[in-house]
Amino acid sequence: MARRKGRGQMDNLMRQVQKMQEDIQRAQEEAEQKVFTVSVGGGAVAVTITGGLEVQAITIQPEVVDPEDVEMLQDLILAAVNEAIQKSQATMGDQMASATGGMLGGLGIPGL
Repeated sequence: MARRKGRGQMDNLMRQVQKMQEDIQRAQEEAEQKVFTVSVGGGAVAVTITGGLEVQAITIQPEVVDPEDVEMLQDLILAAVNEAIQKSQATMGDQMASATGGMLGGLGIPGL
């Protein structure tokens, strides 16, 4: 009798794990389809990326293109790209936490 009960609990646990895997896969696919646009420098530079970290667009306002100060433009682009990546990864982390009920958050696995 105890063996049957243990097997039922194991089957139930396996179903829960499979459902969690499906939820994680769905959340990851949804996050990768999202598009994030971030602007810096008062809108001087904008970057659009997907949740899969694919850069889709970089928009630069003409007034910030100064041949005498290329470094400022480079810094603005870097800041916009990095902020967009952070925003995307934060969203992915939130969706993974939601899909797993927060169970994987303590594992220290990036993106989970």
